[in-house]
Amino acid sequence: MDITTQSPAPPPAPADRPSPSEQKRAARGATRPGDRVFLGLSRGSGILLLVIMAAIAVFLTYRASLVLSKNEGNFLTTFEWNATASPPVFGIAVLAFGTVITSIIAMVIAVPVAVGIALFLTHYAPKKLSGTIAYVIDLLAAVPSIVYGLWGALFLVPHMTGLFYWLDDYFGWTGIFEYQGGAPRTLLTVGILLAIMILPIITNVSREVFRQAPQMHQEAALALGATRWEVIRMSVIPFGRSGVISASMLGLGRALGETMAVATVLSPDFLIHTSLLDPGGGTFAQNIAAKFSEANDQGRDALIASGLVLFVITLLVNGAARLIIARRKEYSGANA
Repeated sequence: MDITTQSPAPPPAPADRPSPSEQKRAARGATRPGDRVFLGLSRGSGILLLVIMAAIAVFLTYRASLVLSKNEGNFLTTFEWNATASPPVFGIAVLAFGTVITSIIAMVIAVPVAVGIALFLTHYAPKKLSGTIAYVIDLLAAVPSIVYGLWGALFLVPHMTGLFYWLDDYFGWTGIFEYQGGAPRTLLTVGILLAIMILPIITNVSREVFRQAPQMHQEAALALGATRWEVIRMSVIPFGRSGVISASMLGLGRALGETMAVATVLSPDFLIHTSLLDPGGGTFAQNIAAKFSEANDQGRDALIASGLVLFVITLLVNGAARLIIARRKEYSGANA
């Protein structure tokens, strides 16, 4: 008996499928009214934010241009601020130096301490102790700037002399920590005060990021024999690295723009001191706060010009942070 092999029947022709553009239109049509309203509000909020930022930039640029054309000094290198004279002579060299130095000091001190506190609260401290410390840190974040300034002027400054003498004894040969006496109303004191002020911000954000670290990754590392520190180093810190960078940028933003605390502690002058322990210096925000009320229209425009520089510095810092995060997408937590 011949057995003939029958070829399988060809599959039925697929029905006509809609094109991708038709699928998108269908999905849009199926969107509920609430989703469309939320989409419109979200998009409008983003556009409004860009419009506000552009309006601030245009205002600062316009007011700065009115006085920069009259400036007899070099705006970037002049070590003087006499913007109310005719013609005006002013520059931001001292202000830029003081702002950058105090912010760097604050970040160098605050970021490691804040990350250490956040790791302690999330992976070492008992729940009751963790909750108590977190509550205290939240209270520190709510303290007004002027209160920090008063504390710094009345308590921190008088108690900095011993540290300054110690730094001079062991590191004075560098010139950076040479101390010649006087009240310690210096850039280093301001940097330490700013570090205390930004510590709660960096700690709170870092703590919430570390709490989101995948529990399965940590348990897998423990199952393979890793110690608690190895789990933190291999699983928690890489996961939260982008969050720590974002938290640091938030803290840096406050350090760059802090006004009253700096004005209360610092003894301002328009000299760049080689030693961080020499009294004097200045920052953008402190100079604006000190001179704005007494300035005429020309002087206010000069202060606005310095504010424009601070605005640009802040944008550059945040842009650099976004680039760092974008280049390290493996640590963003998206693949966790």
